[in-house]
Amino acid sequence: MDQKIRELIKKEEQNQKDRIYLIPSENFASEEVLFPLGTCLSNKYAEGYPGRRYYQGNETIDEIENLAIERGKKIFRVEHLNVQPYSGSPANSAVEMALLLPGEKICGLKLSAGGHLTHGHPKITFSGKFFESVQYDVEEDGRIDYEKLAQLVNSEKPKLIIAGTTAYPYILDFKKFGEIADSVGAWVLADISHIAGLVVGGAHMSPVDYVDVITTTTHKSLRGPRGAIIGITKKGLDKDPDLAKKIDKAVFPGLQGGPHENTIASMAVAFGEADTLEFRGYAQQIIKNAKALAETLRKNGLKVFGTENHLMVVEVGLEKGKLVAVELEKNGIIVNANTVPHEQGSPMNPSGIRIGTPAMTTRGWKEKDFEELGVKMAEIIKGV
Repeated sequence: MDQKIRELIKKEEQNQKDRIYLIPSENFASEEVLFPLGTCLSNKYAEGYPGRRYYQGNETIDEIENLAIERGKKIFRVEHLNVQPYSGSPANSAVEMALLLPGEKICGLKLSAGGHLTHGHPKITFSGKFFESVQYDVEEDGRIDYEKLAQLVNSEKPKLIIAGTTAYPYILDFKKFGEIADSVGAWVLADISHIAGLVVGGAHMSPVDYVDVITTTTHKSLRGPRGAIIGITKKGLDKDPDLAKKIDKAVFPGLQGGPHENTIASMAVAFGEADTLEFRGYAQQIIKNAKALAETLRKNGLKVFGTENHLMVVEVGLEKGKLVAVELEKNGIIVNANTVPHEQGSPMNPSGIRIGTPAMTTRGWKEKDFEELGVKMAEIIKGV
């Protein structure tokens, strides 16, 4: 037994029990979801797909992966599902590789406005290095102006538009994204990594009828393991009957080798948990809690962007985001520093913090708990 690692794991377990976790991308998975991750499934190599493996001895592995696929297709209402991406960034990269040639144009939300690095952030990531990137922004109130987006798309004519965010506290109108993409014959990808649990739980508009491809991580609001999936919609297959094959080839052998079948088994458990009335209630409570916290922070004099979903961005002073996040951590409250719309600081020294309610909602917190927390947080923030 490795006592040092066991001690460190116990230490982290205690941290997670003692602290208040408000990072929107973190959550607490159930014991059933965690169980497959440390099993003999970690021993298997299973390059390829069910029924088409390069290694022998994968008959049971095929059953597990097929179960995850069928459960995932049901809750996301997609026609085809790939459950092998290791995380959200490889999933997005695989879609971009499948749909675009090097140098073709991609359109995503700016990082500083709440977008993700893989949505075309220039010069740093795969999406910004290998494709020409044109990016849309948010207005002073932090919202996307869909008319301006339509004008940008009509002018630039990107081949792929990404409807996805990491720090956007409002409802995404996937119908409008689909209409804008259709107007120039572009593909549209919905990256719902943050809101997947809300979508499955009926608390946020689903993109399935309006976009061609859906990507999401399987943790965050979905409460699964650290993995990702790519879903192909009916609209996408109607546009290109070979789309699913192109996506699968981009994942393997395009970007990855052997899939992590222990994670895929864990996904299957999480998808089963999400297909329940209890989970729908959980998704609704996340939003109720977020609204209660946002309103409390506002009443206590803070500028809050949002919220219509699970998260909000709070402006805390020019380049004070990290200082505030550290001070909150000293008080047992875990958030992350974050840029605000039209940030005047830098990504390393931003002027805001990002707050979400999925994890503590899992712990059973209700509106009153978040109202009390909001008063305490406002006092700490204003003291920095």
